[in-house]
Amino acid sequence: MADQLSGASRAAASDIPSLDRLLNAEALRPALDAHGRTQVVAALRRELDALRRRALDGELPRHELDAAAVAARTSAALDKAAQPRLRAVYNLTGTVLHTNLGRALLPDEAVASVLRALTTPANLEFDLDSGGRGDRDDLIDDLLCELTGAEAATVVNNNAAAVLLMLNALADRREVVVSRGELVEIGGAFRIPDIMKRAGAKLVEVGTTNRTHAADYDNAIGPRTAMLMKVHCSNYAVTGFTKSVGVAEVAAMAHARGLPATVDLGSGTLVDLTQFGLPKEDTVRETIAAGADLVTFSGDKLLGGPQAGLLVGRADLIRKIKKNPLKRALRVGKLTLAALEPVLHLYRAPEFLAQRLTTLRLLTRPLRDIQPQAERLRGVLAHAAGPGYAVEAVPMFSQIGSGALPIDQLPSYGLAVRHAGSGRPGRHLDRLETLLRRLPVPVIGRIADDALWLDLRCLEARDEADFSAQLAEPLA
Repeated sequence: MADQLSGASRAAASDIPSLDRLLNAEALRPALDAHGRTQVVAALRRELDALRRRALDGELPRHELDAAAVAARTSAALDKAAQPRLRAVYNLTGTVLHTNLGRALLPDEAVASVLRALTTPANLEFDLDSGGRGDRDDLIDDLLCELTGAEAATVVNNNAAAVLLMLNALADRREVVVSRGELVEIGGAFRIPDIMKRAGAKLVEVGTTNRTHAADYDNAIGPRTAMLMKVHCSNYAVTGFTKSVGVAEVAAMAHARGLPATVDLGSGTLVDLTQFGLPKEDTVRETIAAGADLVTFSGDKLLGGPQAGLLVGRADLIRKIKKNPLKRALRVGKLTLAALEPVLHLYRAPEFLAQRLTTLRLLTRPLRDIQPQAERLRGVLAHAAGPGYAVEAVPMFSQIGSGALPIDQLPSYGLAVRHAGSGRPGRHLDRLETLLRRLPVPVIGRIADDALWLDLRCLEARDEADFSAQLAEPLA
């Protein structure tokens, strides 16, 4: 580089303008107004250090010292640093409840409630009737009891926390009986045996991976047994030569010995999904009715609300759980409660649920809406991708995600992109996938079978125009 710069065009370190001079330059005024003097000074110092190193190496063109050029680079660096790390994306992966993409999307009612809670004081722990201190669980426990048939309820920050709290409150230094076929590991290394250990409970495994009988539970009960526990196999299915014991039978055995029966239901649902054309999943109400004394489940999966762990069941057990010191450490804040309450209210009018609850609306979105959308967007993506790629509108299958109904698929439609040239397509698809991720609103798909798949189930009609607008120009 030094050989390519003539003496007249090469800048020396002594030619670099001072910090004070640049700060007083008119070209830097917009950056000062937008980011403040503290950040601008720090960014300018980094820029000047970089210029000085290049000057000492003889690689600094003189024109790069112009105040407008320095201001433009500094402003660009500041603008980039100010961009939020948590960004909106288009989820075209085909997984509706995608853990890495934030799981459930909140309905409009929940969004409005959260906005109010963000901007105004609220009666989080204040009883408006008595004027005294209240319990934040009072905001939602009546609704949860109504919707599940439970006697009492409480809420913590996620289902893993709910399981941990339940075990620590009811089984510390005691035994918990669980079938080997239910010792699950969920994403993020959540393992039932590890949670047991952290909670201070001793795991007693019964049965085998594929077959567990009622006698296995019964024979395992001893003087140190605290509970019999069922765990929903949320992210896998055991098929073939299998046997498991239902909640009702486990609960009957537990009650005969004076023990509680508990169920970690995982994703949890409050309504029968078959009425919406979706696969069957045990509801919380059905689980309580079958005899479970406590049920834990998630708020941000099939329920369609914010991240939360819900515990419902016997009033005496819930009281004991709420007295545990861990409850305060795991409790939710006002934003979670502000989002959860309106979501629960939606379930009181199940006839409107498929329209108003975003998660259910996406899960039940009909092919007659998705297929024409794929046809409309095929040309848009083909133009943006360029002649090196072939884009087709094709049928595909979505999945619910987040461990819910892991082997069930939802017929869907989307775009399949393949490399149109010769040779191995991998690097070409990786390049296109990277370009889509770098859009102002990143587009997230999946690569499989020598194609980039963009499932349109989660691209609702109201977002289609904005999606198309950022593909108006070629990506390359």
